[in-house]
Amino acid sequence: MTKTTSGASGQSPDAPGSDQSLLIVDDDAPFLRRLARAMESRGFVVDQAASVAEGIAKVKADAPSYAVVDLRLGDGSGLDVIEAIREKRSDTRIVVLTGYGNIATAVTAVKLGALDYLSKPADADDIFLALTQKPGEKAEVPENPMSADRVRWEHIQRVYESCDRNVSETARRLNMHRRTLQRILAKRAPR
Repeated sequence: MTKTTSGASGQSPDAPGSDQSLLIVDDDAPFLRRLARAMESRGFVVDQAASVAEGIAKVKADAPSYAVVDLRLGDGSGLDVIEAIREKRSDTRIVVLTGYGNIATAVTAVKLGALDYLSKPADADDIFLALTQKPGEKAEVPENPMSADRVRWEHIQRVYESCDRNVSETARRLNMHRRTLQRILAKRAPR
């Protein structure tokens, strides 16, 4: 996709005249389009990539000032895109997104230079705040954080999807009885 600019920009990510280029790398096409539109409305000049290979190619052509990178992409890890950005430009402000959050990956992303690590589904406001926070600023605690039951349910759903919706394999990976898993999958998501 090509770079697009915002017609009527709302909030400006930085001081006027500064480089507001933003690369968003995510293989979820609807999410990618929504986030790109939301970031354009906040004053960024957005470029999009749907794979690790495409992201790295765009970074090599023109490293952005800001980047939002999904950690798990169809053709590999978003950490490769972060490394490519750091090779070209050390001042890029990077936020990592993932639906597969764990401590080890968060630590790796931060060591590679990510500013923040947000779990999907993250909204545009959270991403904007993470990209534009000043050094040393702490993110606010969410007003309505997910309940423990919801976090558990989301994790089970992610493992289930990564096992291509195979209940037996999911139960084995989660060290859970198959019937218990089937009951959980049959229920609606907790709030």
